[in-house]
Amino acid sequence: MKLICGVLALATASVAMANKTTSIPRDEVTKYVVENLDVTTLPSGLRPKRDHEKKTFRDYGFVVSSLEESKAIVATPAGIRVNITILKQKSSEVYVCVAGSASSGPSDQLQRVFLIKVNGAGKLLRGRESWREFDGCPVIGGTGHDSTADAYGGD
Repeated sequence: MKLICGVLALATASVAMANKTTSIPRDEVTKYVVENLDVTTLPSGLRPKRDHEKKTFRDYGFVVSSLEESKAIVATPAGIRVNITILKQKSSEVYVCVAGSASSGPSDQLQRVFLIKVNGAGKLLRGRESWREFDGCPVIGGTGHDSTADAYGGD
């Protein structure tokens, strides 16, 4: 009897934990990504200079200058712009194309495919450069992989 109670408790706990998984909303995905992305996981050429108290575009003073169904442009008053385009969405992850000028100069354009994942309810989205390639987002500029996010692959 104790064995049956133990198995039943484990089964119930696993179902309860499965229901608590956080997923990316189906509607307004671009807005959700822009508001909840931990920008410190972007490549060094696209992200602002690190400040331990700042994590999101809003924290760093970026404002949304354009927001469409699958594309957003965030910018600072100083003229730094980052373009984000949704490429493919799954329940707990989304592939985005992140593009902008490198910090070394306006003529140095960077464009990368990023895999952004949900890490749990109430937590920021973290991304890492993806090995996946999309026709709409060819990799340009930069010297290599410099994302500082946890190492989880693509697809």
